[in-house]
Amino acid sequence: MTSASTTATSAPTSKRASGSAAPELGEGERERLDAAVDALQTGTRTWSALTVAQRATLLRAVRTSVAATAEDWAHTAAASKGLEARHPLRGEEWLSGPYSVLGALDAYIETLSRLANGVNPLDGITIDRAPGGRTRVHAFPLTGIDGFLLSGFAGEVWLEPGITPGAARAAAGLAQRTPTESGGVGLVLGAGNVTSIPVLDVLYELLAHNRTALLKVNPTQDALVPVYKRALAPLIEPGFLRIVRGGPDVGAYLTGHPGLVHVHITGSAATFDTIVWGPSKGEGAAATKRRRREDRPQLKKPITAELGGVSPIIVVPGAWTDADLTYQAEHIATMRLQNCGHNCIAGQVVIISSDWDQADAFRAALRRAYANAPERPIWYPGSSSRMELATDAYPDALVLGDRLLVEIDADDDPTALESTEYFAPVLGVVTVPGTGQDFLDAAVTHANDKLQGTLGANLLIDPATEKSLGAGFERAIAALHYGSIAINSWTAFAFITPTLTWGAFPGGTIGDVGSGIGVVHNALLLDGVERSVLRGPFRPFPRSLPIANGGGRFTILPKPPWFVSARTGAAVSEGLTRYRVDGSITGLVKTLTKALQA
Repeated sequence: MTSASTTATSAPTSKRASGSAAPELGEGERERLDAAVDALQTGTRTWSALTVAQRATLLRAVRTSVAATAEDWAHTAAASKGLEARHPLRGEEWLSGPYSVLGALDAYIETLSRLANGVNPLDGITIDRAPGGRTRVHAFPLTGIDGFLLSGFAGEVWLEPGITPGAARAAAGLAQRTPTESGGVGLVLGAGNVTSIPVLDVLYELLAHNRTALLKVNPTQDALVPVYKRALAPLIEPGFLRIVRGGPDVGAYLTGHPGLVHVHITGSAATFDTIVWGPSKGEGAAATKRRRREDRPQLKKPITAELGGVSPIIVVPGAWTDADLTYQAEHIATMRLQNCGHNCIAGQVVIISSDWDQADAFRAALRRAYANAPERPIWYPGSSSRMELATDAYPDALVLGDRLLVEIDADDDPTALESTEYFAPVLGVVTVPGTGQDFLDAAVTHANDKLQGTLGANLLIDPATEKSLGAGFERAIAALHYGSIAINSWTAFAFITPTLTWGAFPGGTIGDVGSGIGVVHNALLLDGVERSVLRGPFRPFPRSLPIANGGGRFTILPKPPWFVSARTGAAVSEGLTRYRVDGSITGLVKTLTKALQA
């Protein structure tokens, strides 16, 4: 998940990172930052001296401190986004904050414990073949409790073509296979929209690359800094992590710091280009063009990035009940409106069939669900101006409270909708012709060719239609060139699933970065990742019961707590996080009871 930021570039709507066109720092500030880098360089020697077993023990200490801050974390994050104490969407900050980090720590602890005991991280995990001869790792669920609570959901990591199952096993563990080899000190330019992102990125630096990390927090997250420092104290005290605040001047200074060997950002392509090549406007723009032309980037160190994009929601036509139409319309509203649309994988373009006999009924259900979702502040810097861009491009769009619904007609130009990541509550609907396989293939081609970016794609299909497509359905998934694909789910679920991977489809370069370079999360520490594929139930409980479900996936979940329409979503999200903290069965039963009231 991403955000638009002013962290280190002068562009007011670019996303969470840094560049070079910034004012000079004062001497005292430079000394403070230099001291942080020096401490981390000392920390690299300490980190390299730790065995993998000692690192697992350290992560257990981090887990304890994160658990102790969970409530403060969630409340601080909600308040920073303008969600008052009784707001129905406050549960978002439990799931996207401490819940996500606790889950990641548990998964990393398991991987490191296996390596420490001489066990391959992939032992006991199903590995088979995906279309195109790809190796596929069935990476979720891996625990009994996840299999129970999240029944009906399953996640796979597909590796790049040519990587065999044997090669996958041999490489699993990444830098933890050579723990004494230091990766130096890396810079993490933290996201400003989702509070788990900076922490998860730091963990990946440490564990996938053996790099200690300097985390520069986005100014939108300044209120979380005291929480982060308490939660991550076991990493800060021995010099494995330092956390700093600051604006564009700090970001610019750090990206060029000689003591930092790598940069990782969660941001926008515009911010990425400012870091790598220089400012695109104003003083220095001419030099930037010259550097690009001569292929001489101003950034002299490697960089990885997650940069967002315009995410499709492909709706495959089928015979849907009225309950299906209502549920999936609320599902789509959630994909756009969670966190007020300030997510890099917020679904933005719904692709439906112009030949679907239920298209009008679906559109009506979508309008209702989109209009009826709880209102909340548009809080992210620059989002209001992007809403104005959408309004200017589509003056006939439906204005539904604090949000826009753009239904593209034959006379409308979809270019702005399909090429602009609005990062705000703007949802669009476009059509392509066909039914069955013809529609699915056309929709995949449309998403690949027309929509900006390759980060996340969502696809909704009823069980009978999927079964009728047979192998053609899997071939279409293989042809969908996105780093995260969610089938009857939302890619945000993949984001909070630590054993899946998060990042753009491979192919980005510093000259044409698209949705980014590299992956994060990836708690199995797999090499050569191409994508993650998440599969979920088309219908919730009790309509997921096999007799009623026509062969679909069974789940015990009623309306999931992350749905913006879930009446008990806040309480259930908090309860699930508290269960992650203490494992209380009594508390879990109470939470599941509330879930049934969603």
